[in-house]
Amino acid sequence: MVRTKRVRTVLSVVCGLALAASAAAQTRTFDIAEGELKTALETYAAQSGVRLVYLSEDVRGLRTAGARGEMSQDSALSRLLAGTGLVVRRDHTGALAIVRDRTPEDAPPPPVAMPVNHGASVSPPPAARSGQDGAGVAAAPETTATTFDTVQVTGSHIKRAQMSGLGPTTVIDAETIQSSGAVSVETLLQRLPASAGAAGSQSNNFWTGNGNGATQINLRGLGVNRTLVLLNGRRMVNGGTGANNSVDLNVVPLALIERIEILKDGASAIYGADAVAGVVNIITRKDVEGVEFSSRYGQTFRGDGDITSVNLAWGTQGERGAMAGAITYAESGTIPMVSRAPCPLGVVGGRLECVGNSSTIGGRARLADGRIVNFNQDPDGDPRSYETYSPAKHNYNYNHTLNAVSPIKRIGLSAFGHYDLTDDTRLFTELMSTNRRSHQRASPNTLGVYRTIRIGAGHPTNPTGQNLTLERRRLEEAGARITAQEIDTFRAVVGLDGRWGDNWDWSVAVNWGRNTGTDTSTNIANLDRVENTLNTNLCSNAPGAAIPCGNYLGYGNLSPAVLDYILFTQRGSGGNSQQSVSGTVSGTLFELPAGSVAFASGVEWRREKGWLYPDPLVVNGSANIVRQDPIEGDYTAREAFVELAVPLLQDVPLVDYLTFNLAGRYSRYDLFGSDTNYKLGLDWQLAESLKIRLNYATAFRIPSIPELFGGIGQGSLTTLDPCSNWSALPADSVVRANCQRAGVPANFQQLGNTVLTTTGGNPALEPEDARTFTAGFVWTPGFVPGLTLTADYFRIRIENAIRSIEGSVKLRACYNTPNLSHPFCSATHFTRNAATGEIDYLSSQQVNAASEQAEGIDLGALYQFDWAGWASTVSLDASYLERYDVAPFPGAATIEYAGRITSGLGSYTQWRGLASWRMARERWSGVYSVQYIGSADDIVARPGTLGSRAPAVLYHNLQLGYGVKERWDISAGVENLFDRKAPFIQNNPNANTDTMTYDLLGRRWNVRVSYRW
Repeated sequence: MVRTKRVRTVLSVVCGLALAASAAAQTRTFDIAEGELKTALETYAAQSGVRLVYLSEDVRGLRTAGARGEMSQDSALSRLLAGTGLVVRRDHTGALAIVRDRTPEDAPPPPVAMPVNHGASVSPPPAARSGQDGAGVAAAPETTATTFDTVQVTGSHIKRAQMSGLGPTTVIDAETIQSSGAVSVETLLQRLPASAGAAGSQSNNFWTGNGNGATQINLRGLGVNRTLVLLNGRRMVNGGTGANNSVDLNVVPLALIERIEILKDGASAIYGADAVAGVVNIITRKDVEGVEFSSRYGQTFRGDGDITSVNLAWGTQGERGAMAGAITYAESGTIPMVSRAPCPLGVVGGRLECVGNSSTIGGRARLADGRIVNFNQDPDGDPRSYETYSPAKHNYNYNHTLNAVSPIKRIGLSAFGHYDLTDDTRLFTELMSTNRRSHQRASPNTLGVYRTIRIGAGHPTNPTGQNLTLERRRLEEAGARITAQEIDTFRAVVGLDGRWGDNWDWSVAVNWGRNTGTDTSTNIANLDRVENTLNTNLCSNAPGAAIPCGNYLGYGNLSPAVLDYILFTQRGSGGNSQQSVSGTVSGTLFELPAGSVAFASGVEWRREKGWLYPDPLVVNGSANIVRQDPIEGDYTAREAFVELAVPLLQDVPLVDYLTFNLAGRYSRYDLFGSDTNYKLGLDWQLAESLKIRLNYATAFRIPSIPELFGGIGQGSLTTLDPCSNWSALPADSVVRANCQRAGVPANFQQLGNTVLTTTGGNPALEPEDARTFTAGFVWTPGFVPGLTLTADYFRIRIENAIRSIEGSVKLRACYNTPNLSHPFCSATHFTRNAATGEIDYLSSQQVNAASEQAEGIDLGALYQFDWAGWASTVSLDASYLERYDVAPFPGAATIEYAGRITSGLGSYTQWRGLASWRMARERWSGVYSVQYIGSADDIVARPGTLGSRAPAVLYHNLQLGYGVKERWDISAGVENLFDRKAPFIQNNPNANTDTMTYDLLGRRWNVRVSYRW
């Protein structure tokens, strides 16, 4: 509670300061030189402090005569646009949109896009039509304000004239993407301060569950399955090797993206399930005119990790429609793990030393007399020698077999088009196909993990004279395992949109997506065949024997014939599919004194399916990897929503306008029944310089296909029964009272230490429930022209969160709760035999048991100014995570993640930031950016020991560009300019650091060229 009050106090103080601001003067001295229009507009924004929005393609290649002298802002902008064919439109918030000048008979104006990271957040209006009053009037000193064509902002289906977003939103525009040096979407998104926790990327994709090679975004660190990813405002099919729970960002090439809008707020009332932490809406380029070619190449300063991308885009526009297409290719190279982390490190005697892994190449065994020995590991040594096992001497350095960065190759083909069937009806299509090939290296297969191997004293390969258990034997002779994926994703959208009268828009669309993949792993041991090679009644040492005999005691003793016999390549397949039909309508219902009441409503039918078919040897447990059952399932959703934007006040003291936003969505699933979610918001423009926004919403996440239908099986798992010998416990013991109450016999004693336990998916799972609240402001102080400040407080509470709880934990929680009142005491979790007291059913399947809460503040600043003739933009985004607490089940101790680094779940450092300084002058441009990752503690390490705390890290990036000629552009850059190394994290064995947070590549350069004709 104290922390919550502190966060709110900080926000209140900042809001108070904002209220004291004064407005800017109306006229200024402008000094904007003749040259490229894009550079001139950036200079204008810096010198005037006015927000501009425009489509980068509309201004590309245009030139202006400039504007110099004392004049009004409107007059300066009018001079800049003179003769360009562009006009400006303004709304009452002061935002200006630069669009193409079109007559009423022409096609609608293109969508506008923010060239900054704060303020507006807009996406293409499906059927916006010109012809409204003042639609084609250019700004001039005597021109009155005109009416905007409405646009749709992420976070609402209502078309709005105002350009500022309804919630905390970040926009990554095309210029930022181009100057970032990135070749993949996840690289951009995972740099954002709002990104935290675990998500697949090129440097950690081997550890991405059920989808190796997949890349994702994890807003707030709440999980990739709690961030909804949209493409042009519509859902995308999940991606990976099959039955996946999130979108694979590999399928969207950067060359096609116009901008990315990130709404950091719950939005289930707007978009349905999974929009708990927020929404990422990727907007693609559609109105391409001519042909564009671009290519990028880069590598690290060590000469590895090369990255290549080649893109070809083309398009044409006519009086009634437009078509655009693109072919994209991107390939990322390999970086061996040993080049970045020569060996696994551990803290020994207060120092860092190479510790390795206890799965040895010679074989570690336990003898009948209790001694632990290790067999020969010297290729030139005695093949029958052995000695007492020593970790320092015998442990295995697996880093030389792994990659720090794994290769990915992507090829994509896309096409977008629209055609005006009538003046008020348009046909539109979106087609996209992507092929992704990726592979990762894993250390050689280890025997003794999934099946016990016992070798008798008289076995011909056993030199010890005792019975032994081979606890671990790494098959170094076979070499590394290579895990590879080939994923094909196809998406098609066909729809109609249009306009009824002057105030109503409508849209219907069919969305179909399908993802199929194959997953292979080489050098996997068949455990049945391993047993055959040890059975002297079956195997033979004769050349060419069908079953050769194997000697696993000592490195180098396994012959090629044995390796050929026991090893195989496992092959699995799977996929995901999505079909949906949706329809929306939006417009104005009636007028109030403060303005029009806006309305939107729609319906959607959606079917999601996932399947995963592992190799048969993996299913039956013969493969020497984790056993996996097939997964196959689907669900169907029927949904309806309604939104209202009600203007309450306008043009009164302390209120330029005040709008109440309301949204509700009804969802009915064939598996879960129905659910209703709502969102309430207040959009309050106090003055031209200050806006306050408040939002409260409910949200939900439905269980994924693996959580619902993941292979259900049974196995004898180590489990301690609290009621064993309960009658010997003290008379006041809660456990004693509960066992007696449950009818467990007084003389009951657990036989052994295992219980037959049901594992896997749970078709009885229910959706997770969430409550989100955000409060913030946008302030453009008049006394500092060009400056915009934002601050947003967020709080997210999740109930009925899905978790897998071990059987022992469930039993302990039940019997330690008075009167057997814990939810785990129900028959859905375990039952007992009434006569014997033995547990005859115990479930460790996924359950709705956990609760989570995240809370913090997002801060932002944008400053546009002119510096020595350079149009400059300085931006800063920062996020402070005050708390992220997880209670795994009722009564469990709360796990506090804020300020901690986990082993496998990524980092939850409290402070993250991203700052940049962009400059442009005539043909030159450049951007310098800094990413900040705050300090954090290892969640399990002993405080004060080496690697128990990670220091704050800064990554510096520099990118420079030059327009060689009107059609040619070239840029070059360096990422991680000062070659900042990843910090040592004690309990993260992969590369000795958190690969989901820190950079493994090191300093690297890139060069990009583009040509338009």
